[in-house]
Amino acid sequence: MTHNESRMVVTEFILVGFPYLHHHQTVLFAMFSIIYLLILLGNGFILFAVLVSSKLHKPMHFFICNLASLDILVACTILPKMLVLFLINASSISFTACFAQLYILHSLGVSEGFLLAVMAYDRYVAICNPLRYTAIMTNRLNIQLMSGCWMLGMTVVGICVFPSASFPYCGSNIVNHCFCDLLFIVKLACTDISLITSLVFSFVLIFVLIPFGMVFFSYVKIICCVLKTGSAEGRQKAFSTCSSHLMVVVTYFTSLIITYVLCTIDNSSDEMHALGTIFFSIVTPTLNPVIYALRNKEVKDAATKFVKSKATCHSTGFFMYIFR
Repeated sequence: MTHNESRMVVTEFILVGFPYLHHHQTVLFAMFSIIYLLILLGNGFILFAVLVSSKLHKPMHFFICNLASLDILVACTILPKMLVLFLINASSISFTACFAQLYILHSLGVSEGFLLAVMAYDRYVAICNPLRYTAIMTNRLNIQLMSGCWMLGMTVVGICVFPSASFPYCGSNIVNHCFCDLLFIVKLACTDISLITSLVFSFVLIFVLIPFGMVFFSYVKIICCVLKTGSAEGRQKAFSTCSSHLMVVVTYFTSLIITYVLCTIDNSSDEMHALGTIFFSIVTPTLNPVIYALRNKEVKDAATKFVKSKATCHSTGFFMYIFR
């Protein structure tokens, strides 16, 4: 059998979802529908708040908007198919759609890691070089940094995904997951996958350590700078501006390390690995807007002010209509 003939044997994959929860598909559909709605509303709320308030047109909020956009795209990449799977048991996904899904998902994940590093650098400049902040964090630099994050994610992931898509898949097409993940898919290839799995593991380590190292270095500099500040109020304000970002960083890198590093080293079961990828891909985008909306006073104030102004406007219009 030639390479092309082997490749054509598998034209689609079957996503099994959660077989141990097969009798609770309706509950899963309801739960993930709520999560999907929360991700869209929460991250949409941040985008809306920054858009309507000129006070939030700052580099920090520009990066927060990009983080929200990444989270929305992650949710839209995997959750619609999961909901269809739970609702009507439509478990099949075409070969092309599967690789497109995992490529987009992993690209967004890598981009988010470097975005968090860029946000840490932004906080470093704002706290340690406040007088030069606007001169350093120009619109041009912000766009270049953000474009670099997106392009890096697409390029790095392509190095692993495109060769994997050319492997012969001529055996089982059963995927023990509810969406396409590269490590789950390459297990089904009818060829030696040791090189690609080593490559993926190496890339995960590299692209965890690099952005994490950048974040760590930025915060070491921030802490040293803040501790030199004589005012306790100044120190509290500085740490307060970083708290939201730190919480997101901890959530992102902890879930990433557990999912793609520890599970691989320990040879964890497919079920444990799948749960880890779900937490990384779905729970994190749900928590991010909650963290920023609740802890970022500027975002809350902007949204509240807009809602109040619209409510006042509609109330005034209503009473003018009644009493005219």
